[in-house]
Amino acid sequence: MERRAVVGIDIGGTKTLSAVVDAQGRVLARRRIETPQRGPADFVQVLARELSTLLGLAGLQKEDLLGLGVGAPGPLAPETGVVFEPPNLAGWRDVPLGTMLFDATGVPTFVENDANAAALGEAWVGAGVGVRDQIYITVSTGIGGGLIFNGELYHGVSGTAGEIGHMTVEPDGPVCTCGRRGHLEGLASGQAIARMAEEAVRAGRQTRLAGLPPGALTAAVVAQAALDGDAVAREIYARAGHHIGIAVASLVNVLNPAMVVFGGGVSKVGDLLFDTVRRVVRERAFERPAEAAKIVPAALGDDVGVIGAAAVVYRRAAS
Repeated sequence: MERRAVVGIDIGGTKTLSAVVDAQGRVLARRRIETPQRGPADFVQVLARELSTLLGLAGLQKEDLLGLGVGAPGPLAPETGVVFEPPNLAGWRDVPLGTMLFDATGVPTFVENDANAAALGEAWVGAGVGVRDQIYITVSTGIGGGLIFNGELYHGVSGTAGEIGHMTVEPDGPVCTCGRRGHLEGLASGQAIARMAEEAVRAGRQTRLAGLPPGALTAAVVAQAALDGDAVAREIYARAGHHIGIAVASLVNVLNPAMVVFGGGVSKVGDLLFDTVRRVVRERAFERPAEAAKIVPAALGDDVGVIGAAAVVYRRAAS
């Protein structure tokens, strides 16, 4: 029997998505669960049960699957499927996730960094179709990225290439979530946007963001306020876009991509963010590479992670 589908799994710190995806990149069935927090062994058992439920929804058997693709938070080794020590998964250290999932399900399993997987998804059936040299950047709670050159994902010598969120863009800037100072993630991620909003409220700035209960100042709340015309919220997004633009200008000068694709929740504000990013890139990058690099939003929405994880299987299982 020809194996005709794969299951893509997108692991997040709070939620995990899984989907059956066919060879044309179409989602046949999907599931969403809260990410189990009782360690990797329990997590794998939960995913094994989810797999059975998901296959039932799609009317498939395990024998119909070419493999499981997993987009996991790094750092990790894609060639061995070992996840080293992801900051948002407590108790995970040097976890042989690929082997554990294969042992639990009997289905060949391929593990990739989640942002790299998303990059492959957008290149396969999303905004980057037909573009051989492109950069994917996800701006959400944190900031990640994936690099595709000559149609292939670039891992680097240690397998950790694409950590765009940890480019230094302001040497004396705030401390990043990784503990180092001045990284893009510490200046423009969802967490950074929420922090800037809290700072503005504490400083007594006149804004509709004032008076919200503790913990309610999320990036999504700031985004809605900005879209509604709140001056302070718009200023915060302009600052985030400025720092992202600085990083993208450097990437454009160094790598000369044809396209930069933006995904993640923060990017959903659209031109409120992209207008600033594009302007800063024009101001700071060399003219020719800046003109060559289209800056566009991702096309796959919330399915980008599972479709990207599926793309990992279709590429690596066939190689």
